[in-house]
Amino acid sequence: MAQAAASLELLERAARRETAAIGRLLSRAEAGLPEVRAALAAAYRRAGHAHLIGITGVPGSGKSTLVGKLVHVLRARGMRVGVIAIDPSSPYSGGAILGDRVRMGAHTLDPDVFIRSMATRGVTGGLAASALACADILDLAGFDPIVIETVGVGQDEVEIARAAHSTVVVSAPGLGDEIQAIKAGILEIADIHVVSKCDRADAQRTLADLQAMLALEVGLHAAPTWMVPVIGTSAEQGLGISELADALVEHRAHVQTSEIGAERARDRARYRLVKIAENMLRERLLAAHDTVAEAAITSIAERALDPYSAAARLFGDGRGNA
Repeated sequence: MAQAAASLELLERAARRETAAIGRLLSRAEAGLPEVRAALAAAYRRAGHAHLIGITGVPGSGKSTLVGKLVHVLRARGMRVGVIAIDPSSPYSGGAILGDRVRMGAHTLDPDVFIRSMATRGVTGGLAASALACADILDLAGFDPIVIETVGVGQDEVEIARAAHSTVVVSAPGLGDEIQAIKAGILEIADIHVVSKCDRADAQRTLADLQAMLALEVGLHAAPTWMVPVIGTSAEQGLGISELADALVEHRAHVQTSEIGAERARDRARYRLVKIAENMLRERLLAAHDTVAEAAITSIAERALDPYSAAARLFGDGRGNA
């Protein structure tokens, strides 16, 4: 049996834009295999050129259809586009349900479009744990921009704003998005608001409500350096997609030429550091051979030890202070 290629070898092949190598490396990154970490570290150091576009919104707002139409417009402008579509996990296999890839099927034969569906695997926040590592790989392979579509925003699923350069929040008429925008805090995370399905008669009310809320938000704070646009789109009729693409180009330029760019770079760095540290700690706690963790779990279950002192011991704090 042939020996599997090392991840560092796959990384070099991915940099030469070999589709098979890109796919295999993404699979290893998603699986979180220890062997792939050196390759992911190298990918991070060599990436950082692509525009990361986060697209989020409540389920049913038409995010996947919008992404498919946006990819079409970006390709017409000569861009090589990567798409990372975060799908809900299958309750049986734990894998992605692949609904997004089905809806973007028109691009599957285009060599300058790479679509990857991945599962949340129980991770909250709307992003899969390996999404940004996979974005680094696509970045290295020459895809720019890279669109990351979240599984659907809820009250705590706004992490995409800390991960992307530009965040697009998609709303739709008739879904109660006006209330949802305030409740979930997505009014603040959006760099661009999109109201989809604007061929519907009730779309103008949603557009007007969002514009009114944004005007109120501006009035409560100092004058912003970026005025968040509200763009009406209709994927069915092809309306507003070019305007969205233009707004993304403008926002990218704004981030690159203003102080907010450096601030967001630090926010992304902090986010990734914390997430990777959390994942490493989780792996340690769940490792079957980690007898220290298993002993602590047994003691906590028997209430012979409290979880705060046990966690502190795992970190090597002999004082028992968490």
